[in-house]
Amino acid sequence: MMNTTSLEIVTPEGLIFSGNVKSVTFPGSEGEFGVLPSHAALLTSLKVGIIDIELENGSKEPVAINWGFVKVEETKITVLADGAVAIGGSSESEIAAALEKAKSLIQSMSDSNVALAVAKVDSMSKKIY
Repeated sequence: MMNTTSLEIVTPEGLIFSGNVKSVTFPGSEGEFGVLPSHAALLTSLKVGIIDIELENGSKEPVAINWGFVKVEETKITVLADGAVAIGGSSESEIAAALEKAKSLIQSMSDSNVALAVAKVDSMSKKIY
C-alpha cells in the first residue's frame, strides 16, 4: 500500500499543481470529501471552494477553484478546473497576492457557495499573518 498518490490540477491556462500527495480534500458538489492513496475510482463534479492538499512532507497547499471535475484512480487524481489559484508563496506579499487572486476568482462565480468559500479564504489569511 502506497502512502502517497499523484495529483494534477489542470485549467485551460495550464497545469496549476502536479506532485505526490498524502491526502486531498475537495469541495464536492454534494459536500466536502477526502481522498487518500488507493481510493476507489470516482468521477464527480466540484463546486467553488478550496482544494486542501497535504503534501508528502505533511505541509498543506490550498488551491482555490471556481468549478470543475475530479477523476480519482487508484494511483492518480486528476482535477480539471475552469479556474484555479494556488494559495501559496515564499513571502507574505506573494501569499497575500495569491489570496486576493483566489478571492476574485471565487467572487466571479454567482453561486450560494461563494460567500462560504470567500470566508474560508479570509480565515486562511488570518492564519498566515
